[in-house]
Amino acid sequence: FNVSIALDQIHYSYPNSSKTILKNIKLEIPVRSKVGIVGTTGCGKTTMVDIILGLLEPHKGELKVDNKIIDNLNRRSWQSNIGYVPQNIFLADDTIAANIAFGVSKKEIDQKNIERVAKIACLHEFVTNDLPEKYNTTIGERGVRLSGGQRQRIGIARALYKKPKVLILDEATSSLDNITEEAIINSLNFIDKDLTVIFIAHRLTTLRNCDTIFLLEDGNLVG
Repeated sequence: FNVSIALDQIHYSYPNSSKTILKNIKLEIPVRSKVGIVGTTGCGKTTMVDIILGLLEPHKGELKVDNKIIDNLNRRSWQSNIGYVPQNIFLADDTIAANIAFGVSKKEIDQKNIERVAKIACLHEFVTNDLPEKYNTTIGERGVRLSGGQRQRIGIARALYKKPKVLILDEATSSLDNITEEAIINSLNFIDKDLTVIFIAHRLTTLRNCDTIFLLEDGNLVG
């Protein structure tokens, strides 16, 4: 991924539905840019991101990365570039460190990288000051011992752990207070000049540092 992500005349309808969720979407996201996607609930924001993620295939049109069409042959390769933070984070009944380095064996966890991404996600201070075993503290099933904002910050740290080229935040800061959200967004601006960030958000304050904001309305790109 060196040039751009492009949606080229994308149409999408969910199975057994007559409603077209996305209608002729055409846009381009340059590498190293920060873009926002806004619109009311049900306008197609998450569907559009699912197409960028390669989780859904458009019925018409194409997803292109560096002008190459993403298909069954290269989809996994494209997905390996992406860090994704959903609104609801899955957490295992394991330690903070294991949840950040999710899918990595405990012997191979990179503690320096854990602390690096935890600082970006405004999590490090809480872990080191408030938790008895710090990064080795077990968080309980589904993170029951943590607040919603703390769980969300683990999700952001997890997405950054594998050093992705693209970071997608799907309403990922909506459960955070404004001060924490601003701190995370500011830190994202400085961590990696090569990182491309896509925000889906309702709060316009989340998007004020974006290079471009795309407005969706009833499946159409209107601005």
